[in-house]
Amino acid sequence: MLLSGRTALVTGSSRNLGAVIAERLAAHGATVAVTYRQSEEAARELVAGLAGSGHVAVGGDLADPAPLVAAAQEALGHVDVLVHNAGPFSMTPFAQMDEAEWDVVWDVNVKAAYVAARALAPAMRAAGWGRIVLLSAGSAYLRNHSIYGLAKQALAFLAEELALELGPEVTVNAIAPGQIAESADDIAGFDPSFVARAIAHTPAGRLVTRAEVAELVAALCAPSFDMVTGATLPVDGGWRLQRF
Repeated sequence: MLLSGRTALVTGSSRNLGAVIAERLAAHGATVAVTYRQSEEAARELVAGLAGSGHVAVGGDLADPAPLVAAAQEALGHVDVLVHNAGPFSMTPFAQMDEAEWDVVWDVNVKAAYVAARALAPAMRAAGWGRIVLLSAGSAYLRNHSIYGLAKQALAFLAEELALELGPEVTVNAIAPGQIAESADDIAGFDPSFVARAIAHTPAGRLVTRAEVAELVAALCAPSFDMVTGATLPVDGGWRLQRF
């Protein structure tokens, strides 16, 4: 119960990876704010099934994150752990992309992380303890995943700078999962051969799971990670390593 007595806000957590992260943080003792944009029913079902009590579902659009963050903060009383998981995907080439698509992907992936951290960090620092975990992605290492790859690489930079600004009370790290096994069908809609190629290129011989990523998020809040800040941890079985 390494998070007993702590509270956590997990963005984009009504389903998929975010939901598993919420489950793991709750299992470790945290009281969790689950956020949703459209899936209110799914969010409330998730909250009802989380270990422990006091969990809440908070709705809002992370394109304008301040109201959602404020609502979560009010519902929980305070926020000790921020996990920014929300992040829409795009592979539209830059030369063909309109500004509206750029804005959605960039704002939810990157700007929302900055706005949430800015809002929550003062109370974390005043309390003497806080953890911020940003979900980057293996796409940060590629140069053909367009605005999504750029946004996910920006989160690594943001984690480094926030670590400098918010220490020593708050640690800030990013996690960069490779292709997640349970989301294989999603990427296949963009690139049908991606999953097979990813597995063939990965020294571990398989894809990472949502549970593995979620457990690392929780671990970054543990005392054993107190001296880890400003890091981006790739969780991809070695997929990112180039070979010639």
